[in-house]
Amino acid sequence: MLLNGAVASVALAEAQSDVLTLDKAVTLALQNDPWLSGSRYQQRATEALAESAYQLPDPKFSLALANLPTDTFDFEQEAMTQLVVGVSQMYPRGDSRRLKREQLTLHSASQPLMRQERQAKLQLTITQLWLEAYQAKQSVQLIQRDRKLFDQLVDISQASYSSGLRGTGQQDLIKAQLEQSRIEDRLTLLLQKQDVAEQKLLEWLLPALSDASMPMTGFHYATELPLLRIEYSSDDSSDYRDDLQAQSLTHTALASHLTGHPSIQIVDQSIAAAATAVQLAKQKYKPEWGVSASYGYRGEDAMGRDRADLFSAGVSVTMPLFSTVSQDKEVEAAIASQEKIRTERSLMLRQMIASFNSARAQLSRLQQRQQIFDDKLLPQVKQQADAALHAYESDNGSFIEVVRAGIAELNTRIDYLDITVARLQQIAQLNYLLTTTESATDSFTLSQPGVTHE
Repeated sequence: MLLNGAVASVALAEAQSDVLTLDKAVTLALQNDPWLSGSRYQQRATEALAESAYQLPDPKFSLALANLPTDTFDFEQEAMTQLVVGVSQMYPRGDSRRLKREQLTLHSASQPLMRQERQAKLQLTITQLWLEAYQAKQSVQLIQRDRKLFDQLVDISQASYSSGLRGTGQQDLIKAQLEQSRIEDRLTLLLQKQDVAEQKLLEWLLPALSDASMPMTGFHYATELPLLRIEYSSDDSSDYRDDLQAQSLTHTALASHLTGHPSIQIVDQSIAAAATAVQLAKQKYKPEWGVSASYGYRGEDAMGRDRADLFSAGVSVTMPLFSTVSQDKEVEAAIASQEKIRTERSLMLRQMIASFNSARAQLSRLQQRQQIFDDKLLPQVKQQADAALHAYESDNGSFIEVVRAGIAELNTRIDYLDITVARLQQIAQLNYLLTTTESATDSFTLSQPGVTHE
């Protein structure tokens, strides 16, 4: 008995390892997303550029032979002839070095935020695709389960028509065969939808699945429901609460929460970088300094006496005396660019608020419909199908009513599945919108066990 239990446990573990849960799909996609690796390399590159921008420009060294007479090319003939070695160093305007480094540092700091936004967006994409594939597969299973009933009814209709019993006419037989063909076509369409969704999933999972034993198509799915939670910062409670209970959430509170979304934080980083660009443009009003020094070596005179060597030093400065229009326009352009980013932030926040309210409203209606199906429609269509079949078997009902009742029950179950999946998709959309930079860095739970549709 112990041996049989151990074998069963091993078999169950192997079967579960092949199940493509939502958590597993998201984890594989995040682990094998090349964009995330590229973002880390971009961050390193920008950080290196930031340190490079703070350094002074390289000094310039010069070596020159000055005032050499062309009649004899004798280095010692003329007192003006000398071998000059010089060095010069330029100093950028004002705080331009510090501001340039600050600007690049801000761009570098936006990369972790972009990765958080990418992870949240990728989670939403994988969830949508997983649910689409799951919906198609569950619909196929529902049709395949009821398909046997339609086949049996066609056989019964064929036998009744051949024997002339129960008043079955040719139109009843044709009706049964037509509905059977429609079921076949619907099944094919759902299989096509499942294949498309799974192939789209493979775009994200292929690098991982290519090294694993999991099949490349025909995944085994587990029914798991995504979570929808929002953190309140009120004094009385800091726990996570279901957002469906937060119907009194004000526009201001929602906007305040959404400002923590990685997308908004990225725009805030861009605004800060644009502000630095304004300060950097204003540095061009300041002078650019340079220092130089040179040493001139001279040879002996015609009498063999040494000549004194020469040393020179100087300071240069670039003053924007005749190009103030250029500086004014650059500052004006930098300010305009910053204001443009601010308007983009306002537009993005407005769109996110609208998307949140729309998704929450749809989720509320879908829950209402799901409750109606649970309480009324599903029991009623079941009773109708059973009553029609019982009446037909008792020779008190028509075959067409049996087919109609069977089709109505199947369509209702598929509609209920569609509503359930649509509800989960809205939850996934809300999860994405409610993502904050704090929650994105945590190892949050993606899903929880749900209801299996049979």
